[in-house]
Amino acid sequence: MDLVAKDVNDIAVLEIQGRLDSNTSKVLEDKVTELLGQNTKKMLMDFNGVDYINSTGLRVLLLTLQQLKKREGRLVLCSIKDYMKEVFDISGYTEIFPIYPSQDEGLKDLS
Repeated sequence: MDLVAKDVNDIAVLEIQGRLDSNTSKVLEDKVTELLGQNTKKMLMDFNGVDYINSTGLRVLLLTLQQLKKREGRLVLCSIKDYMKEVFDISGYTEIFPIYPSQDEGLKDLS
């Protein structure tokens, strides 16, 4: 998994590439921990390059959301491929997370 992090108007944007599973989720979790340590309150995770996510990856998303809510922050997801949306639907994550078709729309919501 590759991860590109950037700051867009005080919003931490994480562009994730590859598989988000038990072998790779720690990379995302470590980056989130680093950003939370910098007092990040708004975060967008872009899944445009993600081919696969399992329960370990979903767990990182949920933990991130919980940590951001504690500091009155927000987490928005975007660009999830249609075949992966099923995973989010089945797990109930579409009810928990704001999910947008594009990074621009997600950033607009967080601004």
